[in-house]
Amino acid sequence: MQLKQKKKLGLIVNPIAGIGGKVGLKGSDGQKALYFAKELGAKPESNLKTKQALEHLLQLKDDFDLVTCSGLMGEDIVKKCGITPVIIGMHNSVTTAEDTIRASTEMRNLDVSLILVAGGDGTARDIHKSIGESIPVLGIPTGVKIYSGIYALTPYYAGKAAAMFLSGDLSELKLAEIMDIDEDAFRNGKLSAQIYGYMLTLDAPTLIQGSKTTTVSTEKEEFIGISRELIRVMEKDIYYIISSGTTLQPFMDELGLQNTLLGVDIIFNNKLVASDVNESTILEFINNRKAKIIVTIIGGQGYIFGRGNQQISSKVIKAIGKENIIVASSSSKLTALSGSPLRVDTGEKDLDNYLRGYMPIITGFKQSHMYKIV
Repeated sequence: MQLKQKKKLGLIVNPIAGIGGKVGLKGSDGQKALYFAKELGAKPESNLKTKQALEHLLQLKDDFDLVTCSGLMGEDIVKKCGITPVIIGMHNSVTTAEDTIRASTEMRNLDVSLILVAGGDGTARDIHKSIGESIPVLGIPTGVKIYSGIYALTPYYAGKAAAMFLSGDLSELKLAEIMDIDEDAFRNGKLSAQIYGYMLTLDAPTLIQGSKTTTVSTEKEEFIGISRELIRVMEKDIYYIISSGTTLQPFMDELGLQNTLLGVDIIFNNKLVASDVNESTILEFINNRKAKIIVTIIGGQGYIFGRGNQQISSKVIKAIGKENIIVASSSSKLTALSGSPLRVDTGEKDLDNYLRGYMPIITGFKQSHMYKIV
């Protein structure tokens, strides 16, 4: 009787992915951004999130071979999880895009069945440059920018999808867009997104996020109504943490305040007290003070936290409390979700579970919808 051949799973970890999120850098592409992130006290989280995904694979570890990179690009975290990997490549203590490109090329040559990649859109672009549509790729979301359609909803779901693939319970594939934005323009308040190609990924819409959609001009009137409702419900002597997104731009305009379109601002008694803040600055402002968060959703994906607003971290959310979160969205964004729930990916499973349930979503002046968060 012929023995069934083991599947090979590739793992590439970008150890610095997402390092700039909580400190407000809106990305970690390039050595300059990495330097500033470290200067601001940022700590890498990519390997911690990779561990959340790998935990799903432990019961299957004898049924597949895991091929990964040396050191922080996979080897260290894989061994901590109790999995014995096949190690490829060597890199310096500072990893680069070239390391990712070389690793994915070698994994293609080794006929891996699926590449699991921990990173963001820049990492996805590097892998696409190397292997194109030749191998399915599944993303563990650890970056600041996660627009591309290969990324799972959370690290937890990435592990779940990979386990289903390895066990044969998930075999359908689809082509997904690889998108990225210009980080320099992003930091200056300009969103310039571009499709760089397509890669194969697992076809599992309940586990994988799909690509972000952009705001359409027909939503402008809705935004005005949302702005007026937000102003109506605001209270005195409370710090308001204003998340990123075009939905909240008219709200800030209505107050006559300068808005960091793709960053986080703080207002108090209708005055701007801090612009483009990072996690530590937010925590300083809300320390033993009344505060609320005003946040919108990412169109097409339905995320409230964990995508582009990592400055509003798990520490911030826990300090402010679920009852002090205000969510605003155009009704057209909600309709475009086609009944899919809203989502959170704070990096802490217990907090994600705490945030689940139904929440009112402001959709216009004196208008709201109850919507489920999972």
